Amino acid sequence: MQLNLRHLLVCALAFAAMPAAAGAAEVSIERMTWIEVRDRVAAGSTTVILPTGGTEQNGAHMVLGKHNIIVTETARRIAQELGNALVAPVLAYTPEGSIEPKSGHMAYAGTISVPDAVFSAVLEAAAASFKAHGFKTIVLLGDSGPNQAPQKALAAKLTAAWKDSGVQVVNAGTYYTANGGETYLLGQGETAATIGTHAGIRDTSELMALDANAVRLALAKPDSDGVTGDPRRASPERGQKLLALKVAAALADIRAARSERP
Repeated sequence: MQLNLRHLLVCALAFAAMPAAAGAAEVSIERMTWIEVRDRVAAGSTTVILPTGGTEQNGAHMVLGKHNIIVTETARRIAQELGNALVAPVLAYTPEGSIEPKSGHMAYAGTISVPDAVFSAVLEAAAASFKAHGFKTIVLLGDSGPNQAPQKALAAKLTAAWKDSGVQVVNAGTYYTANGGETYLLGQGETAATIGTHAGIRDTSELMALDANAVRLALAKPDSDGVTGDPRRASPERGQKLLALKVAAALADIRAARSERP
């Protein structure tokens, strides 16, 4: 019987997207007891990933929690690849524009926004909590654009403040800003216009790869309803590749930072 190569590829990608097999070490702190966390830290799991997503409009075709779904999975994959890292709960309340008057994503129903200062303060308190529990590398992993600048500034501030304690805070910015996803899609024949910058091919493909029920592709329209780009050109196959690129970029940032620690 002749094999359908496309079918085999789809099956392989679907397998890659499956949750960790039973028996794999848990990495999500909210699914562990305090004793389990204490013992994992004592055994050397002293890196913690703080994922930040957002609750924002994503066109007519994607759910508001897109970033949270994506960064939950990428953070899990990063932690498992590192082998000595745990993952904090996702922060779903992030900067999305001014509330009054409404600007940015706040122009669309359902979006939740917090000021940069509030976002930074919550992250700082969370980082301080993990420092108190013995974590030595605290990674800020942002899946949304407005998260990046506050996270970068906070990472620099806390690393300088905590240098004598041997604790560093890393903003894994390459995960979002320079992960190679656009280059990959351009190589697939796309253009900057079709790729877009929000709720386009990249975001839609990644979410399709993780949760098909969170995407209503039949409602997708290019450059409308809060979308830039053409999400109709998204696919789960592209999504798996884009997710892998993001994970690889974050791993490079984290490993580089840990190697530079005195």
